[in-house]
Amino acid sequence: MLLAIVLHLYLFSAGALAEPEWWKTSVLYQIYPRSYADSDGDGDGDLKGIIEHVAYLKTIDVGIVWLSPIYNSPWQDMGYDISDYKSVHPKFGTLNDANALIQKLHSYGIRVFMDLVPNHSSDQHPWFNASRYGLGAERDYYVWKDPKRWEGGKPIPPNNWLSAFDGDSAWEYDEIRKQFYLHHFGKYQADLNYSNPKLVEAMKDNMRFWLDLGVDGFRV
Repeated sequence: MLLAIVLHLYLFSAGALAEPEWWKTSVLYQIYPRSYADSDGDGDGDLKGIIEHVAYLKTIDVGIVWLSPIYNSPWQDMGYDISDYKSVHPKFGTLNDANALIQKLHSYGIRVFMDLVPNHSSDQHPWFNASRYGLGAERDYYVWKDPKRWEGGKPIPPNNWLSAFDGDSAWEYDEIRKQFYLHHFGKYQADLNYSNPKLVEAMKDNMRFWLDLGVDGFRV
């Protein structure tokens, strides 16, 4: 479903209509911002550091830069645990820096992909906090299930699904909501519920935010 959303949002942009095959033929260069280039000497790479190397990227025929996550995050999984999809982590800079990077890349004819990470959010995301308390539209933004049963005073997960990260249960019991939530990765990465149309619209809104800033596509 989400891939269809990505294609729908992108294919109606002017760039896609003018040159529909660019994403098949361009050289794609992944940048992990934290280790790429440090502009201020604090030990962490940042967006300004990438800006300083755009001319070099052009010399090696890069056509697309794929940015690994730059969003706000507790940083428990290298930024793949996102707590705000419409932000830039302070270690990387600001939204103004992100805009400057996008414009700089475009000035050299280089397009930009963002890592979207749609499967889950951080358990520190405001959506999750609202969901665990059963508040508002976010109540069903995540996959919640009742315990299968109780044994010895302990809740038993709904099924035997395992986390891809540690091989333990993919379900974590939440003492506030009194239910389990699903996490195919770390327990701090709660799976989003795409059977909920409101969640789908919320994620599309996050994508539009970056498309409006000038991003050309997403790595899902």
